[in-house]
Amino acid sequence: MFATMTDAFLSSRGHPGLESRASSQLGLRRLRQRHAGLARSVARRLATDRLFFAIRPDPETANAIAERTRLWRTEYGLTGRPLKPEHLHVTLFHVGDAARTPPGELIEALVERVAGVAMPAFRVEFDRIMSFSNGAFVLAGDESLIGLEVLQQRLSDVLDPEPRPARRFVPHVTLLRDARHIAEQSIEPIGWTACEVALVHSRLGQTAQRDVARVALQPG
Repeated sequence: MFATMTDAFLSSRGHPGLESRASSQLGLRRLRQRHAGLARSVARRLATDRLFFAIRPDPETANAIAERTRLWRTEYGLTGRPLKPEHLHVTLFHVGDAARTPPGELIEALVERVAGVAMPAFRVEFDRIMSFSNGAFVLAGDESLIGLEVLQQRLSDVLDPEPRPARRFVPHVTLLRDARHIAEQSIEPIGWTACEVALVHSRLGQTAQRDVARVALQPG
């Protein structure tokens, strides 16, 4: 049921007569998979809305990050617009993009799944800044971010309906985007205690985003 609701969010159109064209159970399965992939591809091109899980810094830390971003922006001659403090986050799991507002029943199902993840609150600490190849100027780290890596894997285990090839997860906080590339360098660590996971709904191509749900981290 969860996978069905997720597919419904990512694709707003059905495929009448799908079963009648399949000559076998295997053929039906392959046809459904092919159709699902096509539907997701079309949905991505037409998408207006995004849904993802993230960790956010507490307000005090977010303001401190924003202040240091302004200093780095001046120091390195960057011109990109810094993210608002309330928009700073670490993306953990991308649910998907679609040309519609995520339905309430999908949000409820996602929250129910994440609520079952056993994970105590943990410390997050970023000790580097750098630019990614896509122009994102970010906070980054290494060993001090192991908690994020563990949580990301546990979320993927309960949220991804199908096993997929492993993708490297690089925990980071995007501060701004700029054409100028800044090489990786150490900074005075910035950290906070992660106590909850936010389910975020954002509008693609806009700065608008809102937390539609928050799930407290709890030990098993």
